[in-house]
Amino acid sequence: MTGARRTGGIGGERGSVAVEYGIILPVLLMLTLGIIDTGRLIWTQTTLDRAVETAARCGAVNAIDCGTASQLQSYAVGEAYGLTIQASDFTVSTEACGVQVAVSYPFNVVIPWVDVATLTLKATACYPV
Repeated sequence: MTGARRTGGIGGERGSVAVEYGIILPVLLMLTLGIIDTGRLIWTQTTLDRAVETAARCGAVNAIDCGTASQLQSYAVGEAYGLTIQASDFTVSTEACGVQVAVSYPFNVVIPWVDVATLTLKATACYPV
């Protein structure tokens, strides 16, 4: 069969690769951004947990530097490395378990396709006096 023409060929393959890439790219992008956001979420929660735990301990064992609620709140802000958080976001109370420090922090999700734009992370710690 001389003179027979093949259909499809290289031009058709290039088009199918572009279509496949267009289908896979959003899924790959969402997976990558989801992994990044999950890492940020875990890091933020761990930082909040550490901040309230060290502040509660400071309030129980160091009456000079952490004797008042405002000192404890300032101490907790200093322990929340990398987070922009206000001292008023931390609440300090004396409970049966000892000095209790709690925080509620809004976490903004970066993934644009997620319906929940903000999650509220909470951390509480109590240290016996």
